[in-house]
Order: sequence, then structure tokens, then C-alpha cells
Amino acid sequence: MREGAFGNATALACRECGQQVALGPFYACPECFGPLEIAYDFPRITREEIEAGPRNIWRYKALLPVPTDIEQSPNMEPGFTRLLRADNLGRELGIATLWVKDDSTNPTNSFKDRVVACALSAARELGAKVFACPSTGNLANAVAAAGARAGIRTVVFIPSNLEQPKQVNSAVYTDSLVAVDGNYDDVNKLASEIAGEEDGWAFVNVNVRPYYAEGSKTLGYEIAEQLGWRLPDQIVIPVASGSQLTKVHKAFQELVRLGLVEDKPYKVFGAQAEGCSPVSVAYKAGVDAIRPVKPDTIAKSLAIGNPADGIYVLDICRQTGGAVEDVTDDQVRDAIVLLARTEGVFTETAGGTTVAVLRKLVETGQLDPELETVVINTGHGLKTLDAISDRVGPVATIAPSYAAFTDAGIV
Repeated sequence: MREGAFGNATALACRECGQQVALGPFYACPECFGPLEIAYDFPRITREEIEAGPRNIWRYKALLPVPTDIEQSPNMEPGFTRLLRADNLGRELGIATLWVKDDSTNPTNSFKDRVVACALSAARELGAKVFACPSTGNLANAVAAAGARAGIRTVVFIPSNLEQPKQVNSAVYTDSLVAVDGNYDDVNKLASEIAGEEDGWAFVNVNVRPYYAEGSKTLGYEIAEQLGWRLPDQIVIPVASGSQLTKVHKAFQELVRLGLVEDKPYKVFGAQAEGCSPVSVAYKAGVDAIRPVKPDTIAKSLAIGNPADGIYVLDICRQTGGAVEDVTDDQVRDAIVLLARTEGVFTETAGGTTVAVLRKLVETGQLDPELETVVINTGHGLKTLDAISDRVGPVATIAPSYAAFTDAGIV
């Protein structure tokens, strides 16, 4: 590897025992088999230096495991998506100050472009020949597109029952979309086996997972910067593997340690769909162990029955005074329509889950409606049209005449 290949990253550190290993294509601790994450030696960095950077995630490159010349390599340049003041939705839910972090405007219309950009940098620096992933959909889209942009071969693996729009959104970028009979956990198991047998394959969420996961920190950085360099009082985040939630929390803590934001209490809430809610179930039962489940929900992008970061989600939500909650598929559908008709944001089922959980948290008194709250929308609704296709449509079909219009009683 060239010098500075991973920027200010210094090692891979075990999240369980603290053991450190050299930077490389590793993801499990050699001592206790715990998960590895990136350790850094951050330089002094100012708000002004960040603000002078590009309007994408590379404005935070000093805080990511990427080289200083990352902008020179072909990539999707994701990030710096809009933070919307959601007053209409806030009034509907009874929340005084509400923001929607809308990541549906990323290049492939989901937050996965962030994590994939960091994984692609690591794959390139490690000399990978194939860029790959197991995916519930959005990740497959992002990996296929990023690989095409970078000129590296991509192979993406998905459950065979994945929503058709997400299949098309991957296949358009790559001729190596592989559908696997089984759920995401089956696909992930296969990917892990391939990663262990094939040389030169970089699976973004397997053997380069520590680098990949750091991309989610940029959501936290952006939210703080867009709020005027301060942390929100409460934040609601969807939970699939749980990595996004843990990394947003990590980002907030890093900003505090670096003196970029004032330290203050904040609550973190996790959102799951009832048909795949192992973390929510554990939270409500007051236990630390996550019992794997077989997913059965329309929120397929959250349908990970054995979430890798589930125990860390529990720790963070409990420590911050938050919670993990779940909602039904019908509540998810209702929330998709609600967000669209109050704020003009069309979210996929993951975002519908998060907004529905936000509503439930208010109704059950778990979230304080008087505190400033951020909810994350991770993807665009065009990816999951089937979820609401039977709920929306023409209010009437009329003849092309004014009389027909008035007879329909539309106004």
C-alpha cells in the first residue's frame, strides 16, 4: 500500500477487546473474533477548513479512512444532501422543531452511496480486482454504479425476491447481478464464503467493512454542520444491520472531542419494521442478546434478521436515553404517504418505517415533542413503488369537460 492510503487512520481496533491490528482487508479480531473498526490520529481541524471543502463527503476526508487526494479518483461524490425544516410534518405529529435529513438525493438515491465511496477507496488502495456486495437493494445499486464509475468489475448479490425497481437499478450498471434464493442473511453468508476463497474480491460489507462503515459518519457530520455546528436533541435512525446508527453516534462524539461542536446530551432512537425487529424486541425485553429472526416485511432494505451491530445499537440507545421501536407494514405505508403529502419527500419503505416510528414515539411518550428532532430518510420512494401502489392514484376519472369536472365534486 502507498503511504497515506488511509489518511489519518492508524489501525484497526477491536470493538470488544481493544486489540489493534494493521490496516488491511480484515474485519474480525484475531484475539476474540470481535468486529474491527477504524482507529485514528486526527490532526487539529477547524470548521473553516471543513466548510472550504467540496460539497460532498470529501469535505470530511481528514476524518475518514481515505487518502488526501481522494477527489482525484473517479467516484460518485455523494453527500452534503439537504436538511429540510419539516414544519408541516411537525405540526401533524405535534413536534415543535423537526428536520428531515433527506439522503434520497444521493447519486443512486440512497445513503449507501456514502459508505460505498469509502469502501471503494479502500478496495482501490488494497489492489482489489472485483468490487462486490451482498445487498437488500440500495447497496447493490450503489456498488454497481460506483464500480462502473471507477472502472472496476462489480458483482452484486441480492435476494431473489427483491423489489423489481431495485433489481433494475442495479442491473443497469452491471452485467453481474446475481439473485440468490433466500433472504439477506443467506446472501450474506454466501458472500462471506466467497470472500474467504477468492483472492482480490473486495466485499464492501464483509472484508472491507471497517472502511465501508465509516461512510455513515458523514451523515452525523453533515447534520451537525447544517444545524450551525450543533447537535440535535433527538435523532431517529432506521436499523438494518445497525451500522448507520452506531456511526452517526460515533460522528457526534468525534465532533465533540475535536471541539467542533459543544458537548450536550442527545437521545438516539432506532426504527425497525415489526416483521424484522430483533433489536426492538431485545430492547423492550431489557436483554442484551439479539435473537435472529426470519424477515417478513415490506421494508426489505431493513430486513436483516441477524444484525451485526444490533448489540451496539442497544447500548447507544440505552446510554443516551433513547429507545428502539417497531411498527407494522400498514403504519409504514401510511407514513410514506404522510411524509410525501406534508413535506414533498417521497421515501422508500425504510424512510416510511422511520417516520412511522417517529409518530409512535411521540404517541407513546418516549420522544419529547418539545425538543429539536432529526429524522433520517435513507432512500427514494421510486425504489419501492409496490408498497403504496394500491393506496394512491386518481381521485376520479372524468370526461374532458367542465361539466364532468364539476359533477365529480373535486372542489
